[in-house]
Amino acid sequence: MADIIKPGTGLVYMKVGTHARETLADIIKRKTQEIEETGHGFWGYGGSTCHPLRMVQPFAREHQRRDGVIYLCMEPMESRHFAEPVRAEEYSADGVSWVEVPPSINVLGSRYALVIQNLREEEFELPLERTTVALGNSMGARGSRYVSGRVDKACLEVADDAPSMTAKSVRIGLVADIVEPYAVLLRNKPR
Repeated sequence: MADIIKPGTGLVYMKVGTHARETLADIIKRKTQEIEETGHGFWGYGGSTCHPLRMVQPFAREHQRRDGVIYLCMEPMESRHFAEPVRAEEYSADGVSWVEVPPSINVLGSRYALVIQNLREEEFELPLERTTVALGNSMGARGSRYVSGRVDKACLEVADDAPSMTAKSVRIGLVADIVEPYAVLLRNKPR
């Protein structure tokens, strides 16, 4: 945890819970097995705030050059994501070339995925007031102001300053390392 909350650290914050009719505990078990079998896993997600090509990849490449590890910090929550558990068949790191998702990886009901290793349950408080949005239209905004309402994920950087006594913190329960190509697009094969 101390390695994560230090100035300059890059992290993707995400709220997680039931997804595509699967409990978080079942997802963790499946992703752990995927990483053991394949060397990495795909953590599926949707929404536009962390688009793989426009947000996550540029952010992760910059932090990889500077610091090495980019962390996925996940806040467990109650979720009602009961979409169909349709398995993605192909992925693309550039939106042009598509390849088959390895048979040992099952990413369900998602448009995008983060590429992860070292998935682990780890509990700590993440002071969002001490983070800033790393890129995009809200670049520089405090994480505590950006992550609100329907915004449930963000590319953040830990800032140099200490949080105030009233700083908004979130309870992280799950962490993973984001690895190259960092994030991918998903789809089913064109018919």
